Amino acid sequence: MLELRLVQGSLLKKVLESIKDLVNDANFDCSATGFSLQAMDSSHVSLVALLLRSEGFEHYRCDRKLSMGMNLGNMSRMLKCAGNDDIITLKADDDSDTVTFMFESATQDKISDFEMKLMDIDSEHLGIPDAEYQAIVRMPSAEFARICKDLATIGDTVVISVTKEGVKFSTAGDIGTANIVLRQNTTVDKPEEATIIEMNSLVSLTFALRFMNSFTKATPLSNTVTISLSSELPVVVEYKIAEMGYIRFYLAPKVEDEMEGD
Repeated sequence: MLELRLVQGSLLKKVLESIKDLVNDANFDCSATGFSLQAMDSSHVSLVALLLRSEGFEHYRCDRKLSMGMNLGNMSRMLKCAGNDDIITLKADDDSDTVTFMFESATQDKISDFEMKLMDIDSEHLGIPDAEYQAIVRMPSAEFARICKDLATIGDTVVISVTKEGVKFSTAGDIGTANIVLRQNTTVDKPEEATIIEMNSLVSLTFALRFMNSFTKATPLSNTVTISLSSELPVVVEYKIAEMGYIRFYLAPKVEDEMEGD
């Protein structure tokens, strides 16, 4: 038996909005410690990993490990029926082929329930190793979203270069080039407006802006975003989800010869 009750139902709506265009179908894995998802995007270029820890739910019951295959577009449509202040409860029996979403208004005067069919989805869990990154940039998430959006009007790729002074986002396209530099800035009044750079060595990597712009759909979940970079590894773009978990996007850097062939 699975029963998860989330007082901040809008969190789940925002999570779905941030990944539904990237991933069509995915398995949600439930265990005693939390509710998680790991899936490749439909073109198998990027990976998304979601974790909502059990202690972040008002009520969390998961009697045994359960994997629920869902179409994220359909799930998102169901969640759109919940008000932003609604309490959302997910229920599923151990051997059931459906999951029930229950939405309660904050005043408890309206309760809706929607049942959705589950799917059988073959998916392999990729072990994501813990890695040491050459550079980690923490910055306001809205700023990162704006930069990716602006650069996409000029080019298809973004070069992210990190030095001790700051982080530079560059692109080049038919109409010209663009460079945006954010200096390390830790003296702001509000911590969420700071740009913090931890760097062990210089790093400069190129990524497809199409995916970066897709990742920034998670901006409403967090005021800050953490970008972890290393030359031999996929970038990790991480948004914390309140006090209960995170959503992480992984994207491999583009290599020079690939770019010439694009």
